[in-house]
Amino acid sequence: MNLFGKRSKCTYLFFLLLLLIPGNALAATETPAIDTGDTTWVLIATALVLFMHVPGLALFYGGLVSERNVVSTMMHSFVSLLIVSIVWVLWGYTLSYGTDLGGGLIGGLDYLGFKDVGGEAALGSLTIPHYLFAMLQIVYAAITVAIISGGIAGRISFKAWVVFAAVWPTLIYAPMAHWVWGGGWLFQMGELDFAGGTVVHILSGVGALVAALMIGPRRGYLEEEQRPHNIVLFLFGAATLWFGWFGFNGGSALASGGITSLAFITTHTAGAAAGLSWLIIEWSLRKRPTLIGTATGAIAGLVAITPGAGFVTVPSALIIGLLAAPVCYFSIHFLKARLKYDDTLDAFGVHGMAGIWGAIATGLFATKSVNPAGNNGLFYGNPEQLLHQLTGVGTAVLLSGIGTFVILKVMGMFMQLRVSEEEEMMGLDLSFHEEPAYNNENLEKVEEHKNISGM
Repeated sequence: MNLFGKRSKCTYLFFLLLLLIPGNALAATETPAIDTGDTTWVLIATALVLFMHVPGLALFYGGLVSERNVVSTMMHSFVSLLIVSIVWVLWGYTLSYGTDLGGGLIGGLDYLGFKDVGGEAALGSLTIPHYLFAMLQIVYAAITVAIISGGIAGRISFKAWVVFAAVWPTLIYAPMAHWVWGGGWLFQMGELDFAGGTVVHILSGVGALVAALMIGPRRGYLEEEQRPHNIVLFLFGAATLWFGWFGFNGGSALASGGITSLAFITTHTAGAAAGLSWLIIEWSLRKRPTLIGTATGAIAGLVAITPGAGFVTVPSALIIGLLAAPVCYFSIHFLKARLKYDDTLDAFGVHGMAGIWGAIATGLFATKSVNPAGNNGLFYGNPEQLLHQLTGVGTAVLLSGIGTFVILKVMGMFMQLRVSEEEEMMGLDLSFHEEPAYNNENLEKVEEHKNISGM
C-alpha cells in the first residue's frame, strides 16, 4: 500500500509538472505532421510550374521567333529543364537549402545528391514532405534558366547553351536562392520575395541582357523587320504561363490556406491590370492595340506581382500591375531602341524590369495585415523595408550581371558561343538540329544541308 501511494504521488507530481510547462515549449520539440491538404496543393502547384515551363514558355518563345528557329528555341526551354533538374538533385539543392556554412553566403553539403531528403516534414518545420519541397525548388530553378534563352534565341551555339545551363544555376541561382529563401543574409536582413522577384526574374532578366550583349545581335538586326512567325502559338504559351503562375505564386505559400488564396487573387489581378494598361498605352501611342502587346503586358504584371503576391492587398496588386506595363513598355520600345541591344524576346524588358519594379513595390505596399509573417512596407509605416528591397534588387543585378559575364567569358575561351553566319542565316532548326518545325519545302533544305556536310 505504501509503495502504491508513493507511485500515485509521483504520477500526480509528473502530470502537475506537465501542466506547468508552457505549451509552446512542448510544441517546439515536436516534428510537424505531414498535412495531406497542404501536400496535395503543393503537388498540384509543382505540376503547374512544370507545365508553365514546358509547354508554356516553349510555346511563348517559339511563337515569337522566326520560322527558322522554332525547334531550337523550344529545345532551349526543354533541355534546360533536363539539365537543371539533374544539377539540382546532385548539388544545386544543397547549396541553396543546406545548413548555412557561415555568414549567410551558401548552404552546406547536407543534401548532396539528395542525401537525407525524404518523406519527413521539409526542413523540420513545414507540413509537406521534404521530397516535395525539393521538387518544387527544381522547377523554379529550371524555368529561371529557360527564361534567359529568350535574350539570345537564334544565335547561341547549342553546345554553349548546354554548358551554360549547368554552370549558371550553380554559380548564380543557387547562392541567390540561399540568400533569400534558404536562410542566408538577405533573408536575415528581412528582404521579402514571396515567389521569386529577385531570385527568378531579376536574375534571369539581367542574365539574358548580359548574354545578349556579349554574344551580339542577330544578323540583320535593325536592318530588317523581325516578325513573330506564329501569334497563335505565342498566345497559347502566354495563356499557359498565366495558368501556371497560380502554381508558381500560390505554391510558394507551401500550404493551402488564406495566404495561398491571397496569392491567387493578387496574381490574377496584377496580370489583368497590366494587360489592360499595356493595351491602353499601345492604343494611345501607336493607334493599334495588338495581341502580342496586350499578352506581353499581362506577363509583365504577373512578373511584377511575384515578389509580393503573398504580402500585399488586392488593391495594391491592382496598382502594381497597372504600373508594370509602362515600366516594361518604356524599356522595350524606348530604352532598347536607343541602346540598340538585341534582347531577342525581351527577357530583360519583361522579366528583368518587371522584377525590379515588383521587388521595389513590395517594399512600398507590403502589409502585415494580410500576412503576419511578412513586414510592413513604406506605405504602412516601415521605410526600412524599402531599403531591404533595394538591397535585394541591387544584389540580384550585380550577381547576375557580373556572374553571367564571367561565366560566358570563361566559356568563350574553350568553345564558340555563337553559331557561324551560315548556320544563323539558314536557321538553327535546319543547320544544327536538321529538324524543321513544319514539314514543308524546308525538308529539301535539310537534305541539301546533309549533302553539303557529308552526312
